[in-house]
Amino acid sequence: MTNTAILAASALLVLAYLIDILCKRLRLPAVVLLIGMGIAIRQLADSFGLHLDWVDPIVPVIGTLGLILIVLEGALDLQVSSQRVRLIATSATAAVLGFALALAVIAAVFAYQIGLPAGTAVLAALPFAVISSAVAIPSAAALPLPQREFVIYESSVSDIVGVLVFYAWLHADGSFGNFTAEVVVGGLVSLVVAAIAAAGLYALINRVEGHVRFLPLLAGLILLYSIGKESHLSPLVLVLVCGLLLNNPQLLERNRHLKQLHTEGYDATLREFKGLVAELTFATKSFFFLLLGYWTDLARMADPEAWILAGWVVLAIYSTRWLLLKALRQDAADRLMWIAPRGLITVLLFLAATETGALGPFPFGTVMLVVLVTATLTALAQRRPASPSTA
Repeated sequence: MTNTAILAASALLVLAYLIDILCKRLRLPAVVLLIGMGIAIRQLADSFGLHLDWVDPIVPVIGTLGLILIVLEGALDLQVSSQRVRLIATSATAAVLGFALALAVIAAVFAYQIGLPAGTAVLAALPFAVISSAVAIPSAAALPLPQREFVIYESSVSDIVGVLVFYAWLHADGSFGNFTAEVVVGGLVSLVVAAIAAAGLYALINRVEGHVRFLPLLAGLILLYSIGKESHLSPLVLVLVCGLLLNNPQLLERNRHLKQLHTEGYDATLREFKGLVAELTFATKSFFFLLLGYWTDLARMADPEAWILAGWVVLAIYSTRWLLLKALRQDAADRLMWIAPRGLITVLLFLAATETGALGPFPFGTVMLVVLVTATLTALAQRRPASPSTA
């Protein structure tokens, strides 16, 4: 049994790698193919009377680890400078306003279509209002640098804002005062804790020695994420700020004590750390989408109500995004409009919402359909040749 599990895991990882190579060359959505592969494996296993009971509890765990690593990988690629202030401000504005607009429209759809109470409709809509950085960041790899950086900042901020608002709403018990306190206080405390943690990690990276160097750092970040989540903070803020400051040590070195810690080998060590994070991110993300496909019930996806709701949600996502990008006069808005995928973060937040029991018989097939459709549209948009103004 042990050898079979090892064989299956290694074969799936190699398969995911081959799918990733194929998708990059054909500009196809790797997410869709991985989920489809998981669904096919489920059908094959069911035909032999096999069922992997361990998949149900492990999907959220792998998804959470994948989310942490994806945000960290994206943050480690971001450069902060005075020349990027406008870009950062624009992308952050797009993320916050886009999230708010999509949330309002999708919540209204749920309230009208399936009669959810206002508070419950907002809870159900929150996962769908968040752009998934797990899908958006890799999809933007072929874009020109300004648009690529816009997508990285926007999707990362969207993830953070979405998680912060979701858990604040979840713990507010319907009180707007509690909700506001959760968002404001939780966000500020998260920023302070993140800055302290980043300073500590910076000191460790400059002093790290021996064969085992980076796994303790990652374990520390995951520990901070878990503590932040239990404390009702915004744990993704911790991860994003730590990665951002590590990749921009000039921000930390404004403190003379931290500047004295800087060593000549810091840049080389950081490159090695980025490489490890990239490898682990790929493996975790691949396993998550494969297991998510295996975990998906096709009967739920065939539900007519799920298709109707998914259609309304997709329409709300792209209509509000188009209006926002045009209002912000964002370059290449016609192409960036389609880079609004829902994915790992949407699934994780929806699972957390269903655990409350408040959503009742909400059709889960809606989630998978929205994930698959938006990921496909994101990939298809990148197959279009760039216009002369964006090349």
